Amino acid sequence: MARVFKKKDDKKNNASRQLFKRRKFCRFTAEKIAEVDYKDINILKEMITENGKLIPARITGTKTRYQRQLSVAVKRARFLALLPYTDLH
Repeated sequence: MARVFKKKDDKKNNASRQLFKRRKFCRFTAEKIAEVDYKDINILKEMITENGKLIPARITGTKTRYQRQLSVAVKRARFLALLPYTDLH
Protein backbone atom coordinates (compact mmCIF):
# COMPACT_ATOMS: atom_id res chain seq x y z
CA MET A 1 0.00 0.00 0.00
CA ALA A 2 1.36 3.41 -0.94
CA ARG A 3 1.86 6.12 1.64
CA VAL A 4 0.00 9.37 1.36
CA PHE A 5 2.01 12.45 2.25
CA LYS A 6 0.48 15.76 3.24
CA LYS A 7 1.32 18.80 1.25
CA LYS A 8 3.31 21.64 2.77
CA ASP A 9 0.43 24.01 2.09
CA ASP A 10 -1.62 22.25 4.76
CA LYS A 11 0.68 23.65 7.45
CA LYS A 12 0.03 27.20 6.28
CA ASN A 13 -3.72 26.66 6.33
CA ASN A 14 -3.49 25.08 9.73
CA ALA A 15 -1.64 28.11 11.11
CA SER A 16 -4.29 30.49 9.83
CA ARG A 17 -7.00 28.46 11.59
CA GLN A 18 -5.43 28.86 15.01
CA LEU A 19 -7.07 31.30 17.37
CA PHE A 20 -5.56 34.70 18.00
CA LYS A 21 -3.43 34.55 21.13
CA ARG A 22 -3.50 37.63 23.30
CA ARG A 23 -0.12 38.94 24.30
CA LYS A 24 0.68 38.27 27.94
CA PHE A 25 1.65 41.14 30.17
CA CYS A 26 3.30 41.33 33.54
CA ARG A 27 0.71 42.05 36.20
CA PHE A 28 3.25 43.58 38.56
CA THR A 29 4.54 46.01 35.95
CA ALA A 30 1.01 47.02 34.96
CA GLU A 31 0.00 47.71 38.57
CA LYS A 32 3.36 49.42 39.21
CA ILE A 33 4.27 47.16 42.12
CA ALA A 34 7.93 47.66 43.03
CA GLU A 35 8.35 44.44 45.01
CA VAL A 36 6.21 41.39 45.65
CA ASP A 37 5.24 41.25 49.31
CA TYR A 38 4.78 37.96 51.13
CA LYS A 39 1.96 39.47 53.20
CA ASP A 40 -0.21 40.13 50.13
CA ILE A 41 -1.96 36.75 50.15
CA ASN A 42 -4.55 37.56 47.46
CA ILE A 43 -1.91 38.07 44.76
CA LEU A 44 0.07 35.03 45.88
CA LYS A 45 -3.00 32.76 45.79
CA GLU A 46 -3.69 33.72 42.17
CA MET A 47 -0.17 32.70 41.17
CA ILE A 48 -0.40 29.23 42.72
CA THR A 49 -2.20 26.12 41.42
CA GLU A 50 -4.59 24.14 43.60
CA ASN A 51 -1.76 21.68 44.23
CA GLY A 52 0.39 24.46 45.67
CA LYS A 53 2.81 24.86 42.77
CA LEU A 54 3.80 28.20 41.29
CA ILE A 55 2.30 28.88 37.89
CA PRO A 56 5.16 29.32 35.37
CA ALA A 57 6.00 32.75 34.00
CA ARG A 58 5.40 31.59 30.44
CA ILE A 59 1.75 31.04 31.35
CA THR A 60 1.15 34.08 33.57
CA GLY A 61 3.33 36.47 31.59
CA THR A 62 5.21 37.60 34.69
CA LYS A 63 8.66 39.08 34.09
CA THR A 64 11.68 37.15 35.33
CA ARG A 65 12.50 39.64 38.05
CA TYR A 66 9.03 39.46 39.54
CA GLN A 67 8.84 35.68 39.13
CA ARG A 68 11.91 35.32 41.35
CA GLN A 69 10.44 37.71 43.92
CA LEU A 70 7.18 35.79 43.75
CA SER A 71 8.84 32.47 44.49
CA VAL A 72 10.64 33.91 47.53
CA ALA A 73 7.43 35.55 48.75
CA VAL A 74 5.48 32.29 48.44
CA LYS A 75 8.17 30.38 50.33
CA ARG A 76 8.12 32.97 53.13
CA ALA A 77 4.33 32.97 53.30
CA ARG A 78 4.30 29.17 53.52
CA PHE A 79 6.91 29.18 56.27
CA LEU A 80 4.89 31.70 58.30
CA ALA A 81 1.69 29.67 57.72
CA LEU A 82 0.03 32.43 55.69
CA LEU A 83 -0.29 30.02 52.75
CA PRO A 84 -0.73 26.25 52.85
CA TYR A 85 1.93 24.08 51.23
CA THR A 86 -0.85 22.13 49.47
CA ASP A 87 -4.62 22.36 49.34
CA LEU A 88 -5.01 18.69 50.11
CA HIS A 89 -4.09 18.98 53.81
